[in-house]
Amino acid sequence: MAENRRDEVDQAVADLDFEANSYQVEFETTKGPIRLELSPDVAPGHCRNLIGLVKIGYYDGIIFHRVIDGFMIQVGCPQGTGTGGPGYTIEAEFNDRLHEAGVLSMARTNDPHSAGSQVFLCLGRAESLDNQYTAFGKAADAESLETVLSIGRVETDGSDRPRDEVSITSARVTQASR
Repeated sequence: MAENRRDEVDQAVADLDFEANSYQVEFETTKGPIRLELSPDVAPGHCRNLIGLVKIGYYDGIIFHRVIDGFMIQVGCPQGTGTGGPGYTIEAEFNDRLHEAGVLSMARTNDPHSAGSQVFLCLGRAESLDNQYTAFGKAADAESLETVLSIGRVETDGSDRPRDEVSITSARVTQASR
């Protein structure tokens, strides 16, 4: 079992205020920046979780371990295998946001309440994911969407793993007053 990072995450987000501020997460990847506009109005727990993990440096150096052309790119497993997480899970927050190109959503097992740190970004419309996975953000600008799409075009092996490693080199949170 992975080390439980819940206390660190909770401490890192103790001062979050979704009423007074808007937050973005930026992943600097080996393919370029991905700035993410978060949606706390529909999934505050997921936004809080992602912000906390970013603030504790959880995503720094993590690889995109799963890329399915035309579908999605996935990241957030500390082992790079798709089997790891932060040592805790969060409750699903299904909502009416559509899974389309650039949408940020939470990966999980068959249990809807098994999400932890693995997230995916859609490469196109994925109706089968609507109301089944928690969508909680989207690419904030054209450059970010292009980075997502460029990762989606990398060559993969038979297990959907990129042949040449693509990683998040650093991640950060920015905030602005509303």
